[in-house]
Amino acid sequence: MRVERRPVGEEESRRANGPDWDRYADEYQATHGEFLGDAGFVWGPEGFTEAEAGVLGDVAGKDVLEVGSGAGQCSRWVRSRGGRAYGLDLSFRQLQHSRRIDLESGIAVPSVLGTATRLPFADASFDVVFSSFGALQFVSDIGDAVAETARVLRTGGRYAFSITHPTRWMFPDDPSEEGLVASQSYWDRTPYVEVDDATGQVSYVEHHRTLGDWVALLAGAGFVITDLLEPEWPEHHERVWGGWSATRGRYTPGTAIFGARLG
Repeated sequence: MRVERRPVGEEESRRANGPDWDRYADEYQATHGEFLGDAGFVWGPEGFTEAEAGVLGDVAGKDVLEVGSGAGQCSRWVRSRGGRAYGLDLSFRQLQHSRRIDLESGIAVPSVLGTATRLPFADASFDVVFSSFGALQFVSDIGDAVAETARVLRTGGRYAFSITHPTRWMFPDDPSEEGLVASQSYWDRTPYVEVDDATGQVSYVEHHRTLGDWVALLAGAGFVITDLLEPEWPEHHERVWGGWSATRGRYTPGTAIFGARLG
């Protein structure tokens, strides 16, 4: 695998990231499933929960869409609290895991295969749309994804999502002290690309936006920002998840959570 930094469009991003998540889904659920819980809602590797954050508000009786739902853990939490949650994910294998947990837990999340830039739902279908470390970092045409969210939300609806904190783009994706040394520009939005050496095909793409970019995207689609949360790393939380760790988390935020209201 070789790493490149170069422009990548929506079609190529989707072609890479869907199969990548299909390949990774089994390992991901085996490694992180217990931490996530079958019907648990954590916003990121810090373990900060929606019960603590309250970004979605009261979900009881609400129509809720999770974009980048994976195995549906967060949506199952919403359903356990009276919300009518539905899932959407680009990875068929992740949706198979969602169905498995539906059967094991007795809390079923109706889910569809799809993409954030073309949501297969009618206008004004939902009261809440959210994405917990889901699709947004893997989307090239992010303006289309935010516009699609606005389209399927009802007036006054809530939109919330968590992403890798944009300042992390400056640092190596390393959980050790080496990951505390800034090595690239925060303002360099060139996508991170992994290429399979054997096939020459792009196998993974991640896109970066600054905090200011997100504010502009949300405001431009008619959203009013209500929350920007930056969870601190909890004391005695020693879990390492990719580039997230106590070593780094004591000094710099790893996750940003946005909350917004439409109109």
